[in-house]
Amino acid sequence: MTMKVIPNNPEFEALLDLSARVGANPAWVQGAGGNTSIKEENTLWIKASGLWLMNARHQDIMVPVALDSLLGALERGDPLAEKAQHFVRESLNPAGLRPSIETTVHALMPHKIVIHVHCVETIALAVAQQAERLVRDRLAGFRYAFIPYARPGLPLARAIAARLDGGTDVLVLGNHGLVVAADCVAGAEQLLEQVTSTLRTSPRHAPDADLAGLERLALDSGYQLPNDPALHGIGTDPSSCRCAAEGSLYPDHVIFLGSGSLIALPGETARDVEQAVGSPGRTTCPLLVFPGKGVLVARNASAGALAMARCLADVTSRIPPGTGLRALTADEHAELLGWDAEKYRQTLNQGGQAVSP
Repeated sequence: MTMKVIPNNPEFEALLDLSARVGANPAWVQGAGGNTSIKEENTLWIKASGLWLMNARHQDIMVPVALDSLLGALERGDPLAEKAQHFVRESLNPAGLRPSIETTVHALMPHKIVIHVHCVETIALAVAQQAERLVRDRLAGFRYAFIPYARPGLPLARAIAARLDGGTDVLVLGNHGLVVAADCVAGAEQLLEQVTSTLRTSPRHAPDADLAGLERLALDSGYQLPNDPALHGIGTDPSSCRCAAEGSLYPDHVIFLGSGSLIALPGETARDVEQAVGSPGRTTCPLLVFPGKGVLVARNASAGALAMARCLADVTSRIPPGTGLRALTADEHAELLGWDAEKYRQTLNQGGQAVSP
């Protein structure tokens, strides 16, 4: 396991413990999302792409990257910096893991420890049209920077570099999530708890789902009732449903649930929706929303897709009614779906290699 590669390193051990705790909290991380890192001399150890943080204590999930070489490539504008796997220290990576798609973000932060989460409290603010103002009102006492949406990877790293200063240890990423950094694991965990507590918003209570009605709507289809009853709030809460109808609000939605949300029209059954696939504007989706009734999930939905469906329920329930939202554009969807790093994550998800906790 990775911890054997760096023996007698209490901070590395502490990071693995923190990674497992963070990854097990669905309010902070969903499925294979989020990543953690530690800098040791000239090596950046970062979570591997497609793996689950919650498994940090019983699975090798950390990848060693040559930090100076990666930073040099970033400074030169070398396109190889987009693919951090070119800078992996292969002798310390016997499992052949591929570093996180956000390795460049971790490399840019000068701190020893960097924690990136898809915190639902943060996302509920970061998807608003007025996100920068809303964050400013909440985080006035922190050394933070708001980063407008940019595709994860090199574009996001460049956007961060443009707003980063020596004292910044909190980043709120528009339509994406949260980054905190510190010079020790305990400090990073404390900062994460402080920031997420400050951003916390109480979720709305959603009306009960029409389970009998949903079972009838699922007949003769590839859809079924979800095991997690919280998912139904996307359909039963009118404000949450309107938010979902706006489109994809953050990158992992696109990767694991597809573009936007599939919302049944009045009178449609799940079978009707399946038969309409291929019609203009209709696509397959692991999640099917029935306004006023609840949701159904695909019988073959991956663990990653189900985790992201829960994320959608948690995020939309925290967005105040009437909030103007900034959904990802068609070009931003295309960027994500055509990007090699995200194709890799999609392959892992669809193949079941990295989706099961």
